[in-house]
This record gives sequence, C-alpha cells and structure tokens, in this order.
Amino acid sequence: MVTTTRVSNANMMSFNEKLSRFSLVLFIPMCVVLFLSIVVLFSAGGGSWTPFALSQLMKIVFGLFVFFFVTFSNIKTWIKSAYFIYAIALILIILVTFVGDVGMGAQRWLSIGGINIQPSEFIKIALVLALARYFAWFNSIELSQFKNYLIPILMLFVPFVLICAQPDLGTGISLALITVGMFYIVGANKKWFLIAGILALLAAPVVWYGGMHDYQRSRIITFINPELDAKGSGYQINQAKIAFGSGGIIGKGYMSGTQSQQSFLPEKQTDFIFTMLGEEFGFIGAFMLLMIYTFIVIMLFWAAKTCRNRFGQLICFGFMLNFFIYYFINISMVLGILPTVGVPLPLMSFGGSSLISLLFGFGLCQNAHIHKDQQLSSRGF
Repeated sequence: MVTTTRVSNANMMSFNEKLSRFSLVLFIPMCVVLFLSIVVLFSAGGGSWTPFALSQLMKIVFGLFVFFFVTFSNIKTWIKSAYFIYAIALILIILVTFVGDVGMGAQRWLSIGGINIQPSEFIKIALVLALARYFAWFNSIELSQFKNYLIPILMLFVPFVLICAQPDLGTGISLALITVGMFYIVGANKKWFLIAGILALLAAPVVWYGGMHDYQRSRIITFINPELDAKGSGYQINQAKIAFGSGGIIGKGYMSGTQSQQSFLPEKQTDFIFTMLGEEFGFIGAFMLLMIYTFIVIMLFWAAKTCRNRFGQLICFGFMLNFFIYYFINISMVLGILPTVGVPLPLMSFGGSSLISLLFGFGLCQNAHIHKDQQLSSRGF
C-alpha cells in the first residue's frame, strides 16, 4: 500500500491553518530572551525605564509586528522579493560609505527620518534570504560546479569589503562565516574549503599590515596579553572578566552589580550585556541564557530538517548559522576567548537594527515552518 502526503497550497491556506502550524517551541524561548533583555536593561539604567528599557520595549513591539507580518504572509512573497531585499540592504550599505553617521570611530549608521539604523545588521538576513533563493533549485551536479558559486561569492564580497572599511570587522567576519556555512550545507566540494583556508592564511600578513586599523591590531595584541595595556585597549576585556567573575555562582543580586552599576563596565547595555547578566545573576543566570540560545538553535535545526522544500530548509539553516554566530562571537568576546569585536548579543543587546533584523529572520523561519509541506517553484508560483 502506497501512502501519500498531502501538500498544502500556500494560496489556499487559511489563517487558522497557518496559526495551527505556528511553532510555539520556537516562539516562547524567543520571548523569554526578549523579556530578560528588558529586565537587564532596566538594571543597566540604574533601576529606571530610561534611557534603555523603555526605548528597547518600543523597539520590541515594532519588531514583533514585523515578526508576525512575515510569519503569516505567503512564503512565495519572500521567494519573489529575495533579491530585491538583498539589493535594498546593499544600497543602504553603500550609502553608509558616503553619507553615514560616524560614532565611536566607525561610520556604520544611517539617519533616516531622525531614526538611526545600522544597515550591516540587515544585510546578514538579506544575504541568507538571497542565498536560499539562489541555491534552492540547483541539483547536485550544478552544486558540484565552481562556476555556480561565483555569483554568491560576489554577493558576499561587495558588502564584506564595504563593511570592513567602515570599519566593522566583526560583522564582516560574521557575513563570511554565514556564507561559508551555507556553501557547506548545499554541498560544495570540501576541497574548496581547504583551498580557501590556505588562501586566507597567505593573505593574513597583507590584511594585518595593510587592511586593519591600529585599534583592531591593538585589540588582537591585547587579546593575547590583556595586561599589556590594562588601562587602554585591554580595559574593556579586563573589566568584563572582573565583573563576570565577581558574580560567582548565584550573582550579586539584581541591580547590585558593583562593576556595572558604578560604570566600570563599558558598553554594559550593548556588546557587554552578557557580562552584566553574569555579575548580577551569576553563573546560573548566564548558563540558563546559554541553554535557551542552544535550544533555539536546536529548534531552528529541527525546523530546517522537517521542511520539505529546499528554500525553507536553507532559510532555517542560514538563520540558524546567523543566530549561532551572533551569540558565539559575543559571549566568546566578553569572556576573553576571542578578540573584542562589535557584535551584539542576539535579542538582548540594546539597539533596534540587530533586534528588528533578528525578529525578521525568526519570522522567515516561522513562515518556512508553516509552509514546510508547500511545493515551490523558482518563480514563486
């Protein structure tokens, strides 16, 4: 007896049917992290809703509107608009080069209607979407031919160069890792990764002397020996280690962290928010957040594996890589395992661009899960 699986038609799927397929096991941990971010940002503001918590809450509300819109829209909309979204994100990156606002020594922001946005955060999701659209309908023979990877390499190269020139090495590295991960997932020849690794090693001296700023080299040197410039380039990481270590097992208590509350810890509301969490809630609090992140990654992997169409699979796999790279680099950075780079902690750090781009990505994964049985064509019909 041959059994058949019913394949849903996205155009005919009712809202109630979409709602029944909505993944609560992915949505609930996402909301837990968002709630925890408000709790920690309230403490970062000295027990006040301003300047961080209330502003972030408003961004979360807007971000959730984006999330639900993307979640319950037709998946074919994202197939048709994938390259357009990537093009818009790339144009914004180019605009930053010419008319971007400078802050903290980097030109990374655009001011649009009085709102500052960081386009480099949006290009991460746009690149995943465009690569998923590009690779979804290639067969195994086409995926074994190097010529079919030239366009994706170009799709990475242009924003990578522009972002590193801002300078924003952390985001540039994240983009490269996401792309390499996507290449691996679609089945690129393993020899190509070895060749790319050798070329990267050969290019390292050129990048070190000709492609990096003095402060970037200083951060790497400080990473190797934090005590070399404890009051200069090593100040952030040393204070982060002191704060995190002083939290012990259970923490110093909510709003009772000495390093963070007395402003010894720089950027406690953004890149170093994990350190503040560790100081106030201890190893237990930090470990619980890490477990939530890990659970989210597992659920994204599960969503990818259960999706019957390649486009949805690649969306979930690509976003899973993006999310993992976000928190792996940030947490490794604040613990001194990696050099200091400007990568926010996903869903936790203060700021709108990273938050909204991530919620857009979560919406795409929910959308892929809802339409996991949908058969799709490259035209989106």
